Amino acid sequence: MESPLDEGARGRLTKDGIRIYEAGDFAGMHEAGRLAARILDAVTPLVVPGQTTGEIDRFITEQVEEAGATSATIGYKGYQHASCISINHVVCHGIPGDKRLKDGDILNIDVTVIVDGWFGDTSRMYVAGKLSRKTERLIQVTHDALFKGIEAVKPGNTFGDIGYAIQSFVESHRMSVVRDFCGHGLGRVFHAPPNVLHYGRPGTGAVLEEGMFFTIEPMVNLGRPETKVLADDWTAVTRDKSLSAQFEHSVGVTATGCEIFTLSPAGRFHPTWG
Repeated sequence: MESPLDEGARGRLTKDGIRIYEAGDFAGMHEAGRLAARILDAVTPLVVPGQTTGEIDRFITEQVEEAGATSATIGYKGYQHASCISINHVVCHGIPGDKRLKDGDILNIDVTVIVDGWFGDTSRMYVAGKLSRKTERLIQVTHDALFKGIEAVKPGNTFGDIGYAIQSFVESHRMSVVRDFCGHGLGRVFHAPPNVLHYGRPGTGAVLEEGMFFTIEPMVNLGRPETKVLADDWTAVTRDKSLSAQFEHSVGVTATGCEIFTLSPAGRFHPTWG
């Protein structure tokens, strides 16, 4: 999903067109990120066999409205839902509907809210019913890959360092990183520079500076990395029909590292194995 540049937003722009936000802006991002994460916490009991993705999305819509916030996705380029729900071999941008979850399904739920003009964007994996060993491993590797990327976020490092940390970890587990979709800058807009690639070479790309806000959201496939977008112009799937997983956090670069804006208040970001 793309959006216009954040013209008129506060802060300065780097030579790469990346906005540098001010210290006081972190609080607004924490508020927006906390709400998005809280909604994903609340969704957890609904992810069971027999539930429809449309019912889950309606619940999310109600949660956004009850919080007095705005969904960033409803009306965005014609999209009509408060979430993207991507099941099994759907990589991202799955559209909620009448499909019922089956035992063993894995799904990514992605929510973005606007709170006082700030965008909170996060996604995580869920499991309906019993999980297979290979699927558990895919989810675990994807989760850990996100945090490998986050560990590389500090002033002086580059976006290539983030991508390399993710790619090298994933490929060491004989899985693949999707190239067709990436993370993005955000703040007072949904999407802005930079593109945050989940693969790359150390020392390449723009240099990280304090005050940058962006998402890291690796998509990892059990099979090959290639994807295709279906006729609805939204749903992206793996070309080889292999399973795919994704986790996403929004972060802000600090003087010594980064702050995660979308931490789960209930500690449910990882679908802890029972």
